[in-house]
Amino acid sequence: MNERELPPVTQLGMASLALIVAGGIYLSAHLPRHVPLGPAVALLAASVLLLLLNIVLLSRVRDFAWDWFFAVAKWSLLAYIVIAGMIEYAFLKDHVSGGSLVVLTLSLAVFAVHVPMLMGFTVARYADTEARVAA
Repeated sequence: MNERELPPVTQLGMASLALIVAGGIYLSAHLPRHVPLGPAVALLAASVLLLLLNIVLLSRVRDFAWDWFFAVAKWSLLAYIVIAGMIEYAFLKDHVSGGSLVVLTLSLAVFAVHVPMLMGFTVARYADTEARVAA
């Protein structure tokens, strides 16, 4: 499978993660004072749309090393759920609450899904699918 047949999963993933980071920086710059949530929610919504687009585009790929994808993605998802949980704990320990906590939590969820998806994609895209089919 050549590069032209694969959707731009990495590019969309990095754009989504950049939006999440920008939203987190925006929120962090305002804490502990009141945070106007509009820009952070807009960045989160754009990131979620990119995540959904990435999932749809990737799910339509034929002759992809899905076994390798899921083998890598499931364990990295477990690791990133733990990482997101530790970051969430830090938010709670710092007394972040209300809308800010909701936006940050949802941002962590996008982060915890997109990074393992990128890791699984990166491994699976270089797997030798012809060798797998012949076996």
